Amino acid sequence: MSIEVKNLLKQYGEQKAVNNISFKVDKGEIVGFLGPNGAGKSTTMKIITGYLAQTSGEAYVCGINVAEEPLETKKKIGYLPELNALYYDMYVKEYLAFVAELHKIDDKRKAVEKVIETVGLTIEAKKKIGQLSKGYKQRVGLAAALIHGPEVLILDEPTSGLDPNQIVEIREVIKQQGKDKTILFSSHILQEVEAICDRVIIINKGILVADDKMSKLSKTSSNIVKVTFRESIDIQLLEKLPAVTGLTKTDTNNWQLATHDSDQLRKQILELALRHNLNIVSLQSENQSLEDVFRSLTQSHTIQS
Repeated sequence: MSIEVKNLLKQYGEQKAVNNISFKVDKGEIVGFLGPNGAGKSTTMKIITGYLAQTSGEAYVCGINVAEEPLETKKKIGYLPELNALYYDMYVKEYLAFVAELHKIDDKRKAVEKVIETVGLTIEAKKKIGQLSKGYKQRVGLAAALIHGPEVLILDEPTSGLDPNQIVEIREVIKQQGKDKTILFSSHILQEVEAICDRVIIINKGILVADDKMSKLSKTSSNIVKVTFRESIDIQLLEKLPAVTGLTKTDTNNWQLATHDSDQLRKQILELALRHNLNIVSLQSENQSLEDVFRSLTQSHTIQS
């Protein structure tokens, strides 16, 4: 187990920034860590990396307790924080060589050249960091996180400030690194998470609200079935269908029904139409996107039956 969090709590006075959460991430997994602003994502990441002490609970990296052996765990972690702190007066190669020295890498020059190529910094490698665009500064931060060949990568908003082409390039870097590393990364760009991750962890107000494979997550949340009848229909007939968890009338004979089992609901609608001699003009299902699931789990105004 590369990352393990047990009953993690971080409290500031009466406020619980992280409220008794537990999860595990295995080697070779790329896991998206999601939540609205203030949900506790960055706090959790800082605890895992040893930059912040928890109030209670435990965090392990590669089986090592972070609180008990912070230096040993830092050797195994590459960390790109949300606020990417860099030395703007240093040249790119100079800074990365400095980071390599901190990690006591034997062949610093080779390590620097390799990581510059990996993150696509070659054309900017001779510049001072302060002369770089925000996107290239982000690449320097990612290079610093990767230079010592860590087993675990913790990336907090790694594509922040990148243009669309750069995002695709960094996405590929992350996917390649994920073949033999454990990666936990947060992002507000949900399309990026869908493109990179097989699994997602979602927290809201410090509480873990979802932890599942992408393919299963949408099935456990409400999906939408849209149906159009030729005739008018009494709303109570649709409300009584067992698989309906919520419904909306979108037009005269058009209905949008929320459900946890779209296959079962479609079957019930067909049976209803036969019993009441109704003609169905159209009947279709829409699986929720990650954005839909995210909104349903982190907003208070969800569809109710």
